[in-house]
Amino acid sequence: MKTVIDVKFKNCDKAYFFDPGELEVNTGDGVIVETARGIEFGDVSLGNHQVNEEQITTPLKGIIRIATQQDKEMRASYAAKEKDAYKVCMEKILSHKLDMKLVDVEYSFNGSKIVFYFTADGRVDFRELVKDLAGIFKTRIELRQIGVRDEAKLLGGLGSCGRPVCCQAFLDSFQPVSIKMAKEQNLSLSPTKISGICGRLMCCLKYEQDCYETMRKQMPRVGKEVITEDGEGVILENNVITERTKVKVMLPDGSYDIKNYPFRELKLKHGSHHNNKHDVEEEQAQDQQENDEFSDEELSYDE
Repeated sequence: MKTVIDVKFKNCDKAYFFDPGELEVNTGDGVIVETARGIEFGDVSLGNHQVNEEQITTPLKGIIRIATQQDKEMRASYAAKEKDAYKVCMEKILSHKLDMKLVDVEYSFNGSKIVFYFTADGRVDFRELVKDLAGIFKTRIELRQIGVRDEAKLLGGLGSCGRPVCCQAFLDSFQPVSIKMAKEQNLSLSPTKISGICGRLMCCLKYEQDCYETMRKQMPRVGKEVITEDGEGVILENNVITERTKVKVMLPDGSYDIKNYPFRELKLKHGSHHNNKHDVEEEQAQDQQENDEFSDEELSYDE
């Protein structure tokens, strides 16, 4: 077991572990820590507590100090200047006629650096813009180009489910999401139904995909002939959620009926109810074809 504290930073609901060392840090305290982005001010969401070492991403960084009242006042004073910095930067972008969208501005807690986040369709030559901003603010200037998903993570908002967007709430990184996932989960392929506020496919499509893939491999494929308790039939549809299969069954009198069965009670007409090697190879070929049909460009929709 290792003693750690949970620390959250601006525009991020995810908490990160830090080593408090010999200090007794309480929930609600402010701390000064070193991160990959430099020296930052963080808010302690949970004070000293113990976690299993398997939960810790090494190396575990320590805190520099508990934030003083001066640190807190300094952070508040520079944060108050961010709106003015945003306005100045927008004016300079327009004057230089740069094809870029300013998203957000962030001062470091001690004012040693200002980061301007922006999106753009391609590369932007902002060297003159940086010179102008450095001359105005007299501090280190950093312009950071981000993607549309990063923009949503930075600004936050509510998803179609009514909850705060996952990317800001708890996701560490963005995982690849494809339209094939929506198809396999029998979701509507309408862009307005499966796109997030960023305009890309919703990250939550990935959450249950492994379960769908595992279950699909166990269930008989659509079109296969099977034997049911009511007679022979053909697979029409699989429902992964209920683990039931819809079958068109030929009744003894020669008529047809459509019934639902637990898929484990079905048997393939030619072999066991499990997919054989040929079925698996056929399924893999179909998956590859679907992947080829939908490129990464199709993850973004124009309304």
